[in-house]
Amino acid sequence: MKSKNLKNERKTTVERAFRFLGLFVVAFSLFAFTSCRSDDDPADNDFFAGTYKGSISYNDGNSTISKDGGSVFVTKIASGTKYNFRFSDGIPDLNGVEFKKEGDHVLVMVGGTTTSYIRIDNNELKILYTANGKTWTANCTR
Repeated sequence: MKSKNLKNERKTTVERAFRFLGLFVVAFSLFAFTSCRSDDDPADNDFFAGTYKGSISYNDGNSTISKDGGSVFVTKIASGTKYNFRFSDGIPDLNGVEFKKEGDHVLVMVGGTTTSYIRIDNNELKILYTANGKTWTANCTR
C-alpha cells in the first residue's frame, strides 16, 4: 500500500513540475514576443532587441555588398550604453558600439561625426560607420 502511495506522490510531483515548466515557457514566450514590439524605444529600455529593414551596404576596399531589402538586428548589451548590430546578407556585424541619448527618444553613437555616425530611434536606423578602411551603411525603418 505504501509503495502505491509513494508512486502516486512521485507522479503528482512530476506532474506539478511539468505544469510549472509549461507555465514558465508560456510566460517567457509572451515576454519575448512583447519585448520586440516595434513601438519599443531603444533609448528608454533596459533591454532592447529590434529588427530594422531597408537599404544596407558594406565595403572593405576589396569587395562591396549592397542590398535594398536587407535587415539589421539591433540589441542592447548588458553594459546599458553599448549596442550590437547584426546585418543580413553576409555583412559583418558591428559590436559594442557605445551610445548616448540625444533628446527624448534618439540614440547617437559616442564619438560620431558628420562622416561617421549611427543614429537610432524606435522607427529609424541610420548608419554611416567607417573603421579600419571598412564602411557600413544602413537606411532602415521598423
